[in-house]
Amino acid sequence: MNIVSKRKIVTISILVLISIAVLAVVYAYVRTLNKAELEFNIHINEQLVYQSAYGESPTFAIWLEDPATGKIQTIYVTNRAANNDWAGKPEVPVALPKWFEIAAEQRSERENQMRDEIIISGATPKPGYFTTRVNVSPGSEWICWIEMNLAGDYNETYKEYDPEARTHDEYGLGQPALLYRAEINADIGNTVEPKIVGMVLIDSQNNVVVEAPEGITTAKEVFDEIAIHVVKPKPKIIR
Repeated sequence: MNIVSKRKIVTISILVLISIAVLAVVYAYVRTLNKAELEFNIHINEQLVYQSAYGESPTFAIWLEDPATGKIQTIYVTNRAANNDWAGKPEVPVALPKWFEIAAEQRSERENQMRDEIIISGATPKPGYFTTRVNVSPGSEWICWIEMNLAGDYNETYKEYDPEARTHDEYGLGQPALLYRAEINADIGNTVEPKIVGMVLIDSQNNVVVEAPEGITTAKEVFDEIAIHVVKPKPKIIR
């Protein structure tokens, strides 16, 4: 084979590789057409985390509710809540009471599917910026929920030890879990900021209740930035 023939083969091979690469990029962009994602952006206040008794990032869960059907889709759950890992405690029901209630209801309906959703959730993020995304249908409507608890964030109302009642905070909870809510239409470019709708407690009859956040101080600033954006999916050549 002469030098000219070899050069032709090399040139053709390069052109074929370039064509494949271009087609892959085009295909990746085509796959994003008529699709949307909800992007959750949260900033975790580093100072408040390290001021808490345990210095651990907050436990939190994110889920979507279909307002038409009430169907729940879990988006993200931090490690301790997802895997029931409480550093020696068998369980901490007051950590995320609302999400635990929803998870229990879903397990009774479809045990395996719910467990899969929990497993793929993710590790507890360090203080700083946290982002996660979920695919949704363009134009669809959702109620977005976030429940958050920073363990050991004691204040004058929620004390580690109450001398008058002579009681200790059994679970090291500090201020109760806070529940955020937002309604969003999945049109590209939309942005909403979830608002605190209450604190989540377990009453004397073991019922989960949402009450006005009385006595809450620093817990309101653990998530000092929080927003949900409707964005186009990022093109991915490889799934």
